[in-house]
Parts: sequence; C-alpha cells; structure tokens
Amino acid sequence: MFYKTLALIGFGGMLGSIARYLLSEYFTEHYPDAFPFGTLAVNVIGCLLIGVFYGLSDRHDWFTPEWRVFLTAGFCGGFTTFSTFAIENLALLETSRYLVFGLYTAASVVFGIIAVLLGMVLAKSI
Repeated sequence: MFYKTLALIGFGGMLGSIARYLLSEYFTEHYPDAFPFGTLAVNVIGCLLIGVFYGLSDRHDWFTPEWRVFLTAGFCGGFTTFSTFAIENLALLETSRYLVFGLYTAASVVFGIIAVLLGMVLAKSI
C-alpha cells in the first residue's frame, strides 16, 4: 500500500508540474512584462483545487483515499505547494490557533525570501 501511495503521489505530481509549467508559460507569453500573473494564477487555482478536493472527499463516499492523495498531495503538490500552505493555515484558523497561524505565515514568507537570497549568494560564490 505504501508504494502504491507513493506512485499515486508521483504521477499526480508529474501532471501537476506539467500543468503549472503550461499555465505559467501561457501567462508569460501573453503578458511578458507585467505583474507575475502566471505564478499568481497557479497559486490561486491550486488553492481553489485543493479546497474542492478536500471538500469532495469530506462529502462523498466515492472520493476514495487513493483519489484524495493523488489529487491533493500529488497533483496540487506538483502544481503548487502554496495550496498546501493555504490549507494548513486554514486548519490553524479553524482551530483558533491564531498565534501559530501568524508565526507560520510570517516565517514562511520571511524565511522563504531569505533562503532564496542566501541560495543566490551561495551560488554566486561557488
């Protein structure tokens, strides 16, 4: 069962990554010098999709655990990790864990940007 789950996640992730690339390319081609619409679109669509998938899995019996992992961890995970970040934050808000929500959100944004900068600096020094 473990290997089946990994295969489902891997295949879903592959499809999500391809979808992300194609959508980003579309926006880059049509709006080359504008606001980064491709990334914004991918993040918002990924959040919408993971919400739909979780909602369907909670509501319908036909939405098996295998489909859920394929679509959420797989497809949405490959499409954008921002969707996972968003649903984790929603869970924190729903359980009234406001301090953890604030710390997680702030730390993710600040440390993410710092990590990108650090990576660029390290790469230039090699």
